[in-house]
Amino acid sequence: MRIFLAGATGAVGRLLLPMLLDAGHEVTGTSRTPAGVARIQQQGAAAVAVDALDAEGLRHALVAAEPDLVMHQLTDLSGADGAANGRLRHLGTRHLVDAAHAAGVQRIVAQSISWAYAPGEGPADESVPLDHRADQPRGQMVAAVNALEETAAELSTAVVLRYGILYGPGTWYAPDGPVAAALSGDPTARFLGSVEADRSVSSFLHVADAARAAVAALDWPGGPVNIVDDEPAEAREWLPLLAASFGVPAPEPVSGRQAWARGATQQLARSRGWRPEHSTWRTGFTGPGFTDL
Repeated sequence: MRIFLAGATGAVGRLLLPMLLDAGHEVTGTSRTPAGVARIQQQGAAAVAVDALDAEGLRHALVAAEPDLVMHQLTDLSGADGAANGRLRHLGTRHLVDAAHAAGVQRIVAQSISWAYAPGEGPADESVPLDHRADQPRGQMVAAVNALEETAAELSTAVVLRYGILYGPGTWYAPDGPVAAALSGDPTARFLGSVEADRSVSSFLHVADAARAAVAALDWPGGPVNIVDDEPAEAREWLPLLAASFGVPAPEPVSGRQAWARGATQQLARSRGWRPEHSTWRTGFTGPGFTDL
C-alpha cells in the first residue's frame, strides 16, 4: 500500500514510519524542517518538506505521492500552545482532506484523543458524545477535535484513533518532558494538563502502542476507536508512581474530580484484534520502554 504519512517525525510518526516500512508499505512522510526530511529519508522512506497549514503545498505533495491512504499524525504541541494545536486540528486536517480529494484518495487514518468525551460515570465508549458544552478553555479543544473528526469523515472511510494520554520517549510524559519539569517545581515548565493528585480519571497509552494501533487500523472500517491501555485510573493512583519514576516528590493527594475526566474503554479495538503491549501504566511508567525502545 502507498501511504502518505503526515507528521512522520512526531512522537507517534517517528515510530510508525519504520513499522509501516517493515510491513512492506511504500511511505511518503512529511516534515516541516530539513532535519526532519533527512531523518525520514534515512529511515528509507520518501520525504517531502511541507507545512500542513500551507494548503497548496500540501495538495501538491499529496497529489505527487499518489497514495492509497492518508495517515494523519499531525500535532503542534512543542510550545504547549493549545491555540496552535487547535489550529492544526482545524486547518491542517481541512487541508489534508482537501488534498486527499484532489488526489482521489478516499481513506484516512487520523489521530484524535480519548479525553474529549462528555462528563459521566465510568469509562467512556465510542457511543458517548463529545463534550460540546464544555467551558473554556476545554471547549476550544473539544471544538478542534470535533472539527478534525468531522472533516476526516468527509472521506469515504475515516478511521479515527482516539488515543489515550501518550507516555514514553518523545512525549510530554517522558523523563525529559514538561510534566517531569512541572513536578520538579520548574516554574518555566509549560504543558496542557494538570499535576493535581485528585480523583480525576485518565486512560494512558504507550507511544509505541499508539503506532502499532495505526498500523493495525489500515484496514479497519471507518469511525472512532478508543486506543487506550487496560487500566483507567485516578490521578491520586498514577501520579505518585509517575513522580517516583522521575525521582521527584509526588503531590499530596486531594479530593475532587473533573467530571469529564472519566477514562475510556477499548473493547472495540480489542474486538478488532488490537492489544496494547504495555497493558497498564503501572508497569509502563517503570519499564525499559519508558525512556527508550
